[in-house]
Amino acid sequence: MSGAFLLHLLRHGAPELTGRMLGRTDSPVTAEGMAACVARVKSLDFKGLVCSDLMRSQAIADAIGRGRGLAPATDARWRELDFGDWDGLAAAEIDAAALQRFWDDPDNAPPPGGERWSDLVARIIDAIEDLTPETSLIVTHGGAIRAALKSLCGFGFRELWAFDLPYAALITLRIWPDRTAQIVALHTDPVS
Repeated sequence: MSGAFLLHLLRHGAPELTGRMLGRTDSPVTAEGMAACVARVKSLDFKGLVCSDLMRSQAIADAIGRGRGLAPATDARWRELDFGDWDGLAAAEIDAAALQRFWDDPDNAPPPGGERWSDLVARIIDAIEDLTPETSLIVTHGGAIRAALKSLCGFGFRELWAFDLPYAALITLRIWPDRTAQIVALHTDPVS
């Protein structure tokens, strides 16, 4: 295992705005969502702490960091997929056929004015390449976690949607020197 390190990927807690396409649209995290994330990582040991630049990730990283004497590094590459004209809308407010085309093929049918799946994967690959090879926690979003699993573990798009990633979900990966990974742990159960 020489040169390998652990990477913990934590999805932010429940935002105040739920049931919407929250890409660049930001929303504060509920108190319950914050508490669930802090509890989820309580037993983890890590040296690096990184978060996306959206407040629903930053607030959680700040709370986790305060409790450990760590200042989180902010990296916009860990943002959620940009849903373009759909950002902030509920699914019922979006043309059903267009939304289905997106879910079926997010690279060739991105939201109008939005980001392609491959662009999200590319920026997550860049963010991973820039990580210091030490045990780290990334506070991020569901799409970014799926993009990391695609790039590090080689999962196909359909396989990625088999992962249940509720708010406060935690995935731990062992990252090898060649930047491939294996899943070490997946925690999606409610935190008590």
